[in-house]
Amino acid sequence: MKLDPFYLIVDSAAWIERLVPLGVKLVQLRIKDRGDEDIRSEIRAAKAICAAQGCQLIVNDYWRLAIEEGCDFVHLGQEDLAEADLAAIRVAGLKLGLSTHDEEELETALAAEPDYVALGPIYPTILKKMKWAPQGLDRLSAWRKRVGPLPLVAIGGLNPERIDGVFAHGADSAAVVTDITLNADPKGRTREWLRKTEAWR
Repeated sequence: MKLDPFYLIVDSAAWIERLVPLGVKLVQLRIKDRGDEDIRSEIRAAKAICAAQGCQLIVNDYWRLAIEEGCDFVHLGQEDLAEADLAAIRVAGLKLGLSTHDEEELETALAAEPDYVALGPIYPTILKKMKWAPQGLDRLSAWRKRVGPLPLVAIGGLNPERIDGVFAHGADSAAVVTDITLNADPKGRTREWLRKTEAWR
C-alpha cells in the first residue's frame, strides 16, 4: 500500500470541505469529545466530500462508526487499539493505521499487522501534552528498519521546512495538524505543503 506523502489531520468535515478541494489526497478526521451521532454526521459529510474529490479518508478512533458508515480506513492510538475488535475491523475490509511512540508500542502495533505505522512526535508539538520527548530523525530511521515494507508516517511539529528531512530519514508520509489549522492562511499553507511534497510522490 502507498500513502500520499501529505497527510492532513483535521477535526471537522468543515475543514475537509475547505482544504481537500485544493488537491489533498489523504486526510484523517480526528474528533474528540463529541457524541456518537455528531461524529456520525461528520463522518458522513467528510466521506461524501472525499469521495467527490478522490481523497482517501481515514477515521480516527471511532472504528465502530467507521464500519457502520462504510468507511475503508481507520486509525487507532494504543489505548483504542487495546479495546478494538481487530477481527471486526478486518472482516469489514477496513485498512488500519496505528500510532507508536516507543519500542513497546511498536511491538504491539506490529503484532496487530497494520497497514501503516505512525511515529511521533518527531519534533516538539503543541497539539497535545505528551509523556514522550521528541523522537527526532534518528528514531525515524530506526523505525524505518523495524517496520520493513510497511508505510511509515511521521507526525509531530512538522512544517514545510522539515519535510525533506523526515522523508530522507525513511518516512513515506508527513502528517500535519496545527501547522495548517492554526496558520493565518490555512489554504495558502496547504498549497505550500502540496508543493513541497510533490517531489516525494
